[in-house]
Amino acid sequence: MRTLVLLVACGAGVLGAQARPAAGPAAPWPVVAELPGMGRAIDTAATAARRRALARRLGRGVAVVPAAHERDLELDYVQDNDFRQRNTFFYLTQLEAKDAWLMMTVRSPDSVETVLFLPPRNPMRERWTGAALGPDSVAARLTGIATVLATDSLERRLQRLQFGTPGPVYMPLDVTTRQETRVLDAVFRLRDVRNLRPMVDSMRLIKDAEEIARLQRAVDVSVAGHIAAMQAARPGMFEYEIEAALEAGFRRNGADRVGYPSIVGSGPNGTTLHYDVNRRQTQDGELVVIDAAAEWGQYTADVTRTFPVNGVFTPRQKAIYDLVLATQAAAFDSIVVGVSTMGDLGRVAREYMRAHSGALCGERTCDAYFIHGLGHWIGMDVHDVGDYATPLAPGMTFTLEPGIYLPAESLGVRIEDDVLITAGGPVWMSAAAPRTTADIERVMREGRRQRGGR
Repeated sequence: MRTLVLLVACGAGVLGAQARPAAGPAAPWPVVAELPGMGRAIDTAATAARRRALARRLGRGVAVVPAAHERDLELDYVQDNDFRQRNTFFYLTQLEAKDAWLMMTVRSPDSVETVLFLPPRNPMRERWTGAALGPDSVAARLTGIATVLATDSLERRLQRLQFGTPGPVYMPLDVTTRQETRVLDAVFRLRDVRNLRPMVDSMRLIKDAEEIARLQRAVDVSVAGHIAAMQAARPGMFEYEIEAALEAGFRRNGADRVGYPSIVGSGPNGTTLHYDVNRRQTQDGELVVIDAAAEWGQYTADVTRTFPVNGVFTPRQKAIYDLVLATQAAAFDSIVVGVSTMGDLGRVAREYMRAHSGALCGERTCDAYFIHGLGHWIGMDVHDVGDYATPLAPGMTFTLEPGIYLPAESLGVRIEDDVLITAGGPVWMSAAAPRTTADIERVMREGRRQRGGR
């Protein structure tokens, strides 16, 4: 008999899909009531399909995945909130319940026992932290997992790993908490332990419809923030003031948090790739590079726009900008589904920039000032998991972000958009963000009108 026990620990509330995004493929979200204070409804069909797919890949054995833990308000620097679920657990459950575990015992494709373990509810603690999901019928209804038990029964289940569960133990080998270490020590004594992450990470490279819908929502929210920043900008503002307009746009449109620290670099700071101090005062005639995005439903976009703080590109700025934009378009237009790799696109971009530089960047061609890679996967992490040698296939999502950085001129331009591969070809997920110099200037003029010409 082939038996697989899959243990997944989670970390806080229920987060799943809810209202459909403004754009992107529709997700088959069920109508499930939300638990007050705990987040969004769960797409039970999607999470069940992911668990079945993982079980098929493992074949037999035991998988144990520990959760994220709540950060300590007294010891950690908590700058958004004190909990974010670990991606592997979220991928399989869409739960944000601290200290929970999921156990799947797979005896055959048609014989799978799934048990969710949740901490008992603590009314006194909930007075401080809000309602929690407990081991009861509400959790079963929200998650679609019929058997929900209290975590104090977990150890008895773990002890059964010694009997009737052939194969190695699979576990992400990056545990941190005392409980997780104790579990890891126990399973190491029982049998061979292998790293689960590569297997789950390879699954995450291809997004299903529900993931794409979440990511599109994150992109749409991010685009709204970028437009808000463009329309608020004016010479003399500090970078942090523009950042405030940007992130207010994220929050107004439902962002859970920023996907990564927002980069708002004006003038010379626009030539520093990961500048995020955001304290300089902008000067008339400068460009501002904003690399920032929102996270929504545990998925994050990644969008960069470059614009003149006074709303009008100089001829020199426009020439550099147009070359970067044309380079991005050349890479996008070269995509052949099932054939192209990210490396192929990078080569196309550099060759295009080199061939069309002329004397724009002086004695050297402009690709010498394109000092980073063309793009990366996006998903639950802004630099998401996946093998870059893999041919691009439907369901893959990534960025295209060429740039030119001329520190001697305090001039940097980067344009970054999010791309989805479909069976019919690539799609710009962030197409609603103004990309041409004409569109950017138009959006900024509209912002000035809204401010009464100021």
